[in-house]
Amino acid sequence: MKSALKKLLKKPILLLIAVNIVIGLFVFRDYGLSWDEPLYYDYGDALGYAYSPKEWFSGHFDLYNSYGASGDDHKTRGPAYLFLARSFVYGLNALGSDKASAWHLVNFLFFQLGIYFLYRFAKRWVGKPAAFFTAVFFSYQPLLWGHAFINPKDPPFLTFFLASVCLGFEMVDSIAQDAKDRTKKILLASFFLGIGTSIRVLGPFAGLLVFIYFLYKLRGTKNPRPWKSFIGYGALAVGFMFVTWPYLWEDPVRNFFHVFQFMSDNPTNLSILFDGNVLRASELPRRYLPTMLTITLTEPTLPLFIVGILLAVLNYFKERSSNGETQWDELVSLALILLWLITLLAYVLVRKPAMYDGIRHFLFILPPLFIFIGFAFQFIVDRIPSTWLRTGLVLLIILPGINGIVRLHPYEYTYYNSFVGGTDGAFRDYETDYWLTCYKDAVEELNDKTNRPINLFVKREAYIAEFYANDLVNVQALRGAVNEVRSGDYVLVNSRTNEDLSTFKEAPIVIEVKRGEATFCIIRQIP
Repeated sequence: MKSALKKLLKKPILLLIAVNIVIGLFVFRDYGLSWDEPLYYDYGDALGYAYSPKEWFSGHFDLYNSYGASGDDHKTRGPAYLFLARSFVYGLNALGSDKASAWHLVNFLFFQLGIYFLYRFAKRWVGKPAAFFTAVFFSYQPLLWGHAFINPKDPPFLTFFLASVCLGFEMVDSIAQDAKDRTKKILLASFFLGIGTSIRVLGPFAGLLVFIYFLYKLRGTKNPRPWKSFIGYGALAVGFMFVTWPYLWEDPVRNFFHVFQFMSDNPTNLSILFDGNVLRASELPRRYLPTMLTITLTEPTLPLFIVGILLAVLNYFKERSSNGETQWDELVSLALILLWLITLLAYVLVRKPAMYDGIRHFLFILPPLFIFIGFAFQFIVDRIPSTWLRTGLVLLIILPGINGIVRLHPYEYTYYNSFVGGTDGAFRDYETDYWLTCYKDAVEELNDKTNRPINLFVKREAYIAEFYANDLVNVQALRGAVNEVRSGDYVLVNSRTNEDLSTFKEAPIVIEVKRGEATFCIIRQIP
């Protein structure tokens, strides 16, 4: 026990992850199912069909059966994460956990891997203490903390994309040095790139960043061996992607490019509440993503990012003026990290694809921000010799995030910073609980109040409410059934696009789920 504690203290990133896991074990049951989860997890359950030899040789094998209940929608979403995570979920189910809570805990545990890789990658440019502070600051962003539990799509992609770049750069260094561990590095980097691409078709962009770094590191070499190693890396990544994505099996090239085109266009027409106006996802202004980045991350984030960029530039110019040299490997790799961020931001601003749900689709562009923030933390470490003083300053920087997590639990992902008056100030102007996770608390409170059979009509996604309803609550979709609502019935409405203000607005509110002044959903009883 003592040796384990000493190990944790020597490697603070392990201590951070251990603390997060302990907290997660206490709170994972608090989170409600989100809009996208039930059908997506059904996809995960159906995957076993694609890998069953019994089904292969049954004489009536149909790959479509492996896509789940919403096959046309989900077949184009690579299921690699579901494939990896579902065994852990089944284990938790066997121990008595319900399906939703089991997935939420496993999602959170996988996100800890992303925190580790951010720390590992940041150490490439800053010292261990600064990299650790960076990981802590990243870990306790309320937006990320909330999504880490309820979102099985975007945080896993962030984790595998980040790991692909981190391990890819390490692999290139190993290949360039002809190191003994290059085979292991190639296997690890290709695995994460392949899985990342299977999760989302933008995964190859991580491979492109690695390839550019490879071209730089191996410039001028005439030895074919590094090229053979890199080609092997690419081939293995394609293999991992192919094996974990059944949709590609029928026509790999055509289906992959079909998905790429489909995801690039993002053909959705959801209504979005932005800056007090309800707009279609395709009509949002170019400032949508920059605005959401500014107001949904904690207040110090963007100022520290800007300071971090300035410090990074100054550090390298200072080093060159002092000894006439520049550590070009570090400078080039850092420039590629900035390219990671700028390229994707430029795509959004120029192409203006349909966007919705805040920045959740773009969580994977956040690591570059925090890597540059690492330079600001390095400045604190270098200029403040007192451990207590610099720890206190870092705690002040992290405090807004911790406060948001505690205050909003379990709706941390609804966080807005003080630039717009917090979540209270953002309410009615921006989306808060847009994934309807409040249904859990609302329906469970209704369960406690019910001692006779009742009807509960749900404005959106009734299947989420049905998961939490007891035997006395008859859950029905309100859409198409408005005329069937009778006196004494209940209606569950969420505040997405302020729908709670217009749906049966004359009926009294009997249950309200909120944090502060922000209402997430309500239940009305028809008089």
